[in-house]
Amino acid sequence: MSLSPSRFLTLARLSAVSLPALAVVFSDDVSAQTALPGIVVNAPSPIVRHARPTRTTPARTARRGTTRAPTPRQPEVARTAPPATPANLQGTLPIVTDQFATVTVVTNEEIRRNGAATLGDLLNNKPGITGSSFAPGASSRPIIRGLDVNRVGIVENGIGSNGASDLGEDHFVPIDPLSTNQVEVIRGPAALRYGSTAIGGMVSASNNRIPETTPCAAPLTTQTYGYAVKAPQLPTPPGCVNVETRGAVSSVNNGREGAVLLDAGGNNVAIHADAFARRTEDYAIPGGVQKNTATDSNGASVGGSYLFDGGFVGAAITQNNSLYHIPGQEGEELGTRINAHQTKFAAKGEYRPDAAAVDAIRFWVGATDYKHNELALADAADPASDGVRQTFTNKEQEGRMEVQFAQTNLRFAALTTAIGVQGSHQELTAPSPDDPFSPLNGLWDPNSNGRFAGYIFNEFTFSDTTKAQVAGRIEHVNLNGSTPSTMPELFDLTVDPGVIGAATPRALNFTPKSTSVGLIQNLPWNLVASLTGQYVERAPKPAELFSRGVHDATITYDIGNPNLGIETAKSIEAGLRRATGPLRFELTGYYTRFNGFIYRRLTGNTCDETACVAGPGLELKQAIYSQTDAVFRGGEFQFQYDVLPVWNGLFGIEGQYDIVRATFTDGSNVPRIPPQRLGGGIYYHGANWLARINLLHAFAQNDVSGVETPTPGYNRLRAEVSYTTTLPRNNWWGGQPVTIGLAGDNLLNEQIRNAVAFNKDQVLLPGLNVRIFANVKY
Repeated sequence: MSLSPSRFLTLARLSAVSLPALAVVFSDDVSAQTALPGIVVNAPSPIVRHARPTRTTPARTARRGTTRAPTPRQPEVARTAPPATPANLQGTLPIVTDQFATVTVVTNEEIRRNGAATLGDLLNNKPGITGSSFAPGASSRPIIRGLDVNRVGIVENGIGSNGASDLGEDHFVPIDPLSTNQVEVIRGPAALRYGSTAIGGMVSASNNRIPETTPCAAPLTTQTYGYAVKAPQLPTPPGCVNVETRGAVSSVNNGREGAVLLDAGGNNVAIHADAFARRTEDYAIPGGVQKNTATDSNGASVGGSYLFDGGFVGAAITQNNSLYHIPGQEGEELGTRINAHQTKFAAKGEYRPDAAAVDAIRFWVGATDYKHNELALADAADPASDGVRQTFTNKEQEGRMEVQFAQTNLRFAALTTAIGVQGSHQELTAPSPDDPFSPLNGLWDPNSNGRFAGYIFNEFTFSDTTKAQVAGRIEHVNLNGSTPSTMPELFDLTVDPGVIGAATPRALNFTPKSTSVGLIQNLPWNLVASLTGQYVERAPKPAELFSRGVHDATITYDIGNPNLGIETAKSIEAGLRRATGPLRFELTGYYTRFNGFIYRRLTGNTCDETACVAGPGLELKQAIYSQTDAVFRGGEFQFQYDVLPVWNGLFGIEGQYDIVRATFTDGSNVPRIPPQRLGGGIYYHGANWLARINLLHAFAQNDVSGVETPTPGYNRLRAEVSYTTTLPRNNWWGGQPVTIGLAGDNLLNEQIRNAVAFNKDQVLLPGLNVRIFANVKY
């Protein structure tokens, strides 16, 4: 079977329009696939263990000509959730106990039920995580413990998302949940694996675009939410094709979405192809419509891998396109919208040599070409003035390689070590139409930056109940760009065109160094305690250094600071977790002291293309990148308790709480910090049914910076019910997992403003929404 990319896009659009063809879960039943033992290249920790197979001469010969005997791969959730049957039911809170800091996991089944269009919206209600929601449903980047953009990394299959979402809140993240199978938020020592710009954490999305397995083997049993179900024994075919559909419709924005996925394999080769599309109109809010919020996005990917005895190597090419509108008063008046396109190449692989000293060698390579145009009317009264107001481009390449060594007995502990190197190069531009009165052209002049880093992870196993990890990273950063020789906060180019100095080339170099120490201790009653300490240095990013002009979509006049120095974060985190039994919970507390915290400060001044004046009066808000010391502290708690068995499942209660308090050392508040939240509800889950109702209360945020306004609290009521079953297996299609469901959000139709959004005073989040979804695998 073969389908062209255009036909895939057609199928995706059809599945978004026709509910019977809608959708279907990318099955969590990865145990039905064939995998090389122990290959997990996207695990939160680089210390990946596996049983070392006994190699013989025939195995070496097989490496040259045939594949290894198939071994079932464990489901991804099995790595992050305990094996107890109740904890594997759909809707169960996944608690990770084998990591040195909190890991938030959003499973494939939860992504399908959630229906979020962005990673920020998907993670928004998780303890300690919110979304920036500058353009709800289109542009919302995850904010972790009050830290955003340059302190939160985003990767897909180990490769950076590499769009422009860290350059402006209005920019989308080019990773769509429709094509994603699992999302993890990684904190602590493991985040150093990806870079020093992940102080807040790393958001890791994974899918099958670069296959690590072949889908062709037919197992004796299959796992369905923790229950072993006998399946007919079928011979392993020489090749096979699996097709999936995913889709839904939503009431709040007349939304339609759909995706088609294909996995095929035979002998040593596995291939994957997918396409998705979603379209929405302006969404409803209490008492009306939030204008200028329509979206239209689509994408496709094709990838393949070669599997061999001891490893695999694969690559994929992906296209993401998104056209979305920017809400707010000026966005409505001028019809502001962003038309974005990204082409991305990615490759990865793993090789486990037959050697006593080396367990595995892994690599990741990526290259992206990103561009978006910010479109709007130059004059609200002149429809013919519509055109490009700003352009962003990002050409970026990166690569990472790791070597994991075999475990060594140190007598007092068993030591496992992984070392890696990482390099990247980025070229950014942000041109815009020339202003006859301004020497500036765009938000910044073309600039480039290169990074090269080395890192090491040492994990000590003192006993079956005690482990420690010591990690370190050092990198060298080169940034090249230009800034005006003088750039006052207040100026008027119509009076003095020379007040802003001529562009001056800048070549800046930084060498940030980071280290982390962690401890895990198993306790009685299936409890696990962890303690982590980190010292992380971060070099400034290009936008923080080189900005000096209008950023049209965010309605700001951004001024960078080329004199910024390295930002340092010293933090400690303690946690207590329980992942098995009827009561599952996670409790975490943290404290972080920043020296030289870099932030985007609204001054209260306003600007246009030619002037910045004190106080209000002009259309743009002045935002200056500044640096000072700050302290972040807070905690998170979440739990589920299976109260009693009902019918063929379990009835239970759940709850959550999170708080972050962030102040500068002079006692003033760090801007745009999320409020504390408290929530809970009831649920029923079984082998087929899941039902839940949950209320999340956000308290009013009154701890605001000087020019911010307080944000009122709100109650967000959500409910869902879904049914999952497997249709009878036959020789051609095999078993067909089917999930259909109904989910409601903001059922009280409350006015919800996001305290961390730059445009919260003008933009409400969507009102009452009912979503119908259906997921099928053929």
